[in-house]
Amino acid sequence: MSDNGKGLAAGKIGVLGAVVVGISCIAPAYTLTSGLGPTISEVGTQVPGILLLGFLPMLLIAFGYRELNNRVPDSGTSFTWATKAFNPWVGWMGGWGLVTATVIVLSNLAAVAVDFFYLLLSQVFDNPDIADLTTNLWINIPTTLVFITVAAWVAYRGVESTKNLQYWLVGFQLVVLTAFAVVALAQADKGTSFDPTDVELSWFNPFDMDATGSFSTVAAGVSLSIFMFWGWDATLTMNEETKDPRRTAGRASTIVVLVIMAVYALCAVGVIAWAGTGTGGLGAGNPDNQESIFAALADPVLGKWGILMSLAILSSSFASLQSTMISPSRTLLAMGYYKALPPSFAKISPRFRTPSTATVISAAAAGTFYTVTRLVSENALWDTISALGLMICFYYGITAVACVWYFRHEMFDSLRNMLFMFLFPLAGGLVLLVMFFYTAVDSLDPSYGSGSSIGGVGMVFILGAGVLILGVVVMLWVRLRDPSFFRGETLLHCHSRSEADSATGDAGGAGSSREEVPDRLVTELVVSPVSAPPTGAGPASPASPASPADTGNHVSHVNHVTSTDSEE
Repeated sequence: MSDNGKGLAAGKIGVLGAVVVGISCIAPAYTLTSGLGPTISEVGTQVPGILLLGFLPMLLIAFGYRELNNRVPDSGTSFTWATKAFNPWVGWMGGWGLVTATVIVLSNLAAVAVDFFYLLLSQVFDNPDIADLTTNLWINIPTTLVFITVAAWVAYRGVESTKNLQYWLVGFQLVVLTAFAVVALAQADKGTSFDPTDVELSWFNPFDMDATGSFSTVAAGVSLSIFMFWGWDATLTMNEETKDPRRTAGRASTIVVLVIMAVYALCAVGVIAWAGTGTGGLGAGNPDNQESIFAALADPVLGKWGILMSLAILSSSFASLQSTMISPSRTLLAMGYYKALPPSFAKISPRFRTPSTATVISAAAAGTFYTVTRLVSENALWDTISALGLMICFYYGITAVACVWYFRHEMFDSLRNMLFMFLFPLAGGLVLLVMFFYTAVDSLDPSYGSGSSIGGVGMVFILGAGVLILGVVVMLWVRLRDPSFFRGETLLHCHSRSEADSATGDAGGAGSSREEVPDRLVTELVVSPVSAPPTGAGPASPASPASPADTGNHVSHVNHVTSTDSEE
């Protein structure tokens, strides 16, 4: 079995497999049932347009991710790229934003999977009391922890096990969602639905202020739609395990975003055409239906086949729970490998070639987070989910701007470079960063989210700011414990052209600039690589005497980046 510098199994995932895992992470069935109702309540029939508006920055950022991955395929993604483009401090916080966002959503996915698990049992046994078991904390919490443990176990066994399971789970939910939308549209066209509403082209115009009301309403809708698209970047964290690290993951991420947009638009149009946007009965604007729009509409639309929707949402939640586990574990692995976290995070399972410590810690963190917030109050849990939007905008925005800065010396070499290395990621990143600050200001209001507050400050803001401040504290602790990463000794800070030209120039004799490459690298680059590094070992710190194994480990990593850059 081939592997890479970090010890991960290489060549296991193709484009289709990566697309399936990416769709699974987004969890379209779960995301639609929980996000479509609130979005309709904000913008009414303009939901398709608002989804399109939220889709555009995601697509633009996906282009930036693709360019970065083509040049530097690394499982650390946002962490690695922001470190190379800016500095270790910005890169570390970008990695922290990704990890905390995924840990938060892992706990929520497990909770939703548990809810629909007991709902499905109540439908199978025709006993509504079974569905109420989720309100009992001593049943809810242990069941949720079991779901997290099972998902971690599957993820621990490797991306190939993940891929094989996801083919079935993702395929099933996409078939059910498509069938639901088609049946809903057919019934609306016949006039047999709850509130038949003619589909209009104006629904796809997000700037129809007569319908949406104000910019604040549009911003709220876009914030919700961004959450609904989040997760596609999980394909990039598997880049070192794909068949072509430079291209497979980048192509897959773009395909994922396009497929999800099509599914969302179809389902949104189907729901509005069938139920309308009214606030009574089965109307899509009814607050009683917003927590799970499909739970309210599945039986009326699909009849006896409505149980398939519950099964689809359950499979969607569990599939996403399991595939989302990939993202934080690979990021933590990279942070451990480059000594941005203790080296134990870089440990690899000898049997499965997967992150061992990082996977266990990701699962433990998600389980602990859910248990604590659920015991504190249900409002605390949902406010933390609301704060998730801040984390998403934060690390996506940083990564998109990192793309622009990393490629700054070649972005105007061609029209393609100008579009994909500059204009597209810059536009997408700025939108996300604006949304970050706009949402942060809005969340100061005590009425934002659940309405909970401390000292007159909204709980959502306190939780979001608290997560970022905690990240700064942990970062400073790591800096005091081992400063090698923050000194640039384990991960080179440079721009794209200097990384390719300076490194190859110094190694091969080309007369390129050397000022951006530390002297220690110039020496190491002319040393012939030795055997592959030990499993889970990070790059050697120049602060210590270099042993043959240490030198080989570091040279292996530098040569990998250099060859990738020169080929591009």
